[in-house]
Amino acid sequence: MGEVKQVILCGFGGQGIVLAGTILGHAAFNDGKWVSGTNSYGSAARGGECESEVVISDKPTTFPYVLEADFLIAMYQSAYDKYIGKVKPEEGVVIQDEQLVSPRESSTLKHIGIPATEAATKELNSKMVANIIALGAAVEISKVVTKDALISAIEEHIPERFKELNLKAVNIGFNLGREGSRANQV
Repeated sequence: MGEVKQVILCGFGGQGIVLAGTILGHAAFNDGKWVSGTNSYGSAARGGECESEVVISDKPTTFPYVLEADFLIAMYQSAYDKYIGKVKPEEGVVIQDEQLVSPRESSTLKHIGIPATEAATKELNSKMVANIIALGAAVEISKVVTKDALISAIEEHIPERFKELNLKAVNIGFNLGREGSRANQV
C-alpha cells in the first residue's frame, strides 16, 4: 500500500469546514493522488459542530474514512474536543485557530497555533476566509498537497466574485504556516 495521509478539518457550521475539505480533496486529486472524503454536521447547519475527513493516498484506498488522523485542523473548541481523540498518538499534528481553540495541556501531540480568524479579520476584513487561511497554513506545514495544487483547486471551486479574496487568504495561510513551522520545527 502506498503512502496514506489522513486529515480531519473541524469547526462549527458556517466556518466553511466542508468547503475547505472539498478543496483539499481536489488539490490532492490535482497532485495525482487518490482521494476519498466524508463530511458530518451537527444538529444545526450553522452553529453546530461539523467536520470533514479527507484520505489522500498514492494508491486506491480500501476504506474511505479517517481511522487515525495525521493532521487535525481545528477551528472551534468543541469540535477540537470531539475530534482530538482521532489523531495519531504522539505522531499527529494539530493545527488550530489560536483565537478559537485552546489545546489540551496533557496532549503529547504537536500543536501549532495559527491566527487564522484574526488574520482574516485584520488583513482581509472578512472572517469568512479564515478556513482558507487555516488550510493554506496546514498545507505549508504538512506538505500533504502542493501549494500549486491547492491554488488550482481554489481557482476551480470558489465562485468568481470570491476568488481574489480566497487567493489572498491562502497566501496569508502559507506565510503563517511557514512561521508556525519555524517556531515549532515541523
